[in-house]
Amino acid sequence: MSGPLTSPEVDAGLIPSLRGLAPSGRLLFLTRFLRMFAYGFLAVVLVLYLAALGLDALMIGAILTLTLVGDTLISLWLTTNADRIGRRRVLVAGALLMTGAGLVFAATAWVPLLIVAATIGVISPTGNEVGPFLAVEQAALSQATPDARRTPTFAWYNLVGYVATAVGSLAAGFVSQILLDAGWPDVDAYRAIVVGYALVGLAMAVVFWRVGAAVEVPGLPPAGDGIARRLGLGRRSRGIVARLSALFALDAFGGGFIPQSLIAYWFHLRFGVEPAILGSIFFGANLLAAVSSLSASRFAARFGLINTMVFTHLPSNVLLILVPLMPTLALAIVVLLVRFSLSQMDVPTRQSYVMAVVEPGERSAAAGVTGIARTTGAALSPILSAPLVASAGLTAIPFFLAGGLKIVYDLLLYRAFRSGGAPDERNVDR
Repeated sequence: MSGPLTSPEVDAGLIPSLRGLAPSGRLLFLTRFLRMFAYGFLAVVLVLYLAALGLDALMIGAILTLTLVGDTLISLWLTTNADRIGRRRVLVAGALLMTGAGLVFAATAWVPLLIVAATIGVISPTGNEVGPFLAVEQAALSQATPDARRTPTFAWYNLVGYVATAVGSLAAGFVSQILLDAGWPDVDAYRAIVVGYALVGLAMAVVFWRVGAAVEVPGLPPAGDGIARRLGLGRRSRGIVARLSALFALDAFGGGFIPQSLIAYWFHLRFGVEPAILGSIFFGANLLAAVSSLSASRFAARFGLINTMVFTHLPSNVLLILVPLMPTLALAIVVLLVRFSLSQMDVPTRQSYVMAVVEPGERSAAAGVTGIARTTGAALSPILSAPLVASAGLTAIPFFLAGGLKIVYDLLLYRAFRSGGAPDERNVDR
C-alpha cells in the first residue's frame, strides 16, 4: 500500500523502517518534534507557574481538568471532520489554538480568562499529546506507509516525540533556573516558558501550511448512518472502536491522576527539587520512553500487538505504584526512570492496532475517537488528584490510583482482544 506522501525517489539514506516517506511525511515528523518539545517545555513548570500566580491546589486541578475537557470537545469535532474540511486546515487551526492559549496564560492571572483559554485552546498539562494533531498525523502516515512497516514507522514517530519532550523538559528546567538565579520573580521566570510554548505553536502553523495537499484523504469518507456517519466510521468499525475507546478512556483516567506536571510538582513538594533538576529528571525519563517506543516494533513482530501492549504495560504500572514509597530522592528517581523505560511500548503498538482494524478512509476518525476517549478519561482525574498531591499525608494516593486503574485496563484489554490480532499483523517486518 502506498499513498500520496510516498515516493520511490526518497528511499536512499533513510532508516529502512521509514523508507518511502516523501518530504511532506518528513514535515510531519518535524511538527511532531516541535509540538512535543513545546509540551515537555510547558509540563515541567505549568503547575509551578499556576501556583506562583497564587492559585490554590483545587483551582489548579480544575484548570488542568478543564484544559483536557476543552481539548476533548474541540478535538472531537476537528478530527471527525478532518477528512471533510481538510487535514491541513485542521492541523493549522490546532497550532493556532496552541498559540492563543499560551499567550492568554502568559498575559493574565484572572482565573475566568485562564479557564476560557484552557477550555478553548490547546494546552498539555501532561507532557503528552492533546489536541487534534495526533489523529490526523497518524492517518496521513498510515496512508504513506506500507502495512508491513506501519508499526516501525509509528515507533520512530513516537521516538521523535519522546526525544523532543525530553529536550523540552531539560530546556524548561535550565531556562527557568537561569532566570531564577538572575533574580527574576518565580512567576516571571515560569511565564517566559509559557510564552515560548506559544511561539512554538506559531512555528508549527507555518510548517503545517507547507505540508500542502499531500496529507489530504484519498477518496471520500466512508458511508454510515446516524452517529457513525457523523463520526466518520462505517458499520463494521464502530463496534471495535467503541470497545477500544472505553478501555483507552480507563487507561487515561488512571494516568490522569499523576500527569507529568503533577509528578514534577510532587518531586518539588516532597524533596524540594529545583526546576533545573526537574528538567533533568524528565529529560532522562523521556529519553528512556523514546528507547522503549522504538523497541516496541520488534516485540510486536515477535509476540503480537496486543501482547506487547499488555505485558510491557503491566510491570510499568507496578513501578508507578512504588515511586512514592521510595524513602530517598535517588531511589524515587531510579524507580521512575525504570518505569519510563517500559511504559511507552504500548503507544506505537496501540496506534498501529487502531489503524489496522479500520478501513483506510476511517483512520482519521478512528484515531480521533479513540484519542478523544483518552483525553476525556484523563480530563476527569487532575481535579481529584491535585489536592491530594498537595496534602502532606495523601501524596502517595494518586500514584496508587493511577497504577491500580492502569493494571485493571491491561487485564481487561487482554481479556477482550487477546484472540483478535490485527488483520495485517503477519506482514509486520521482523
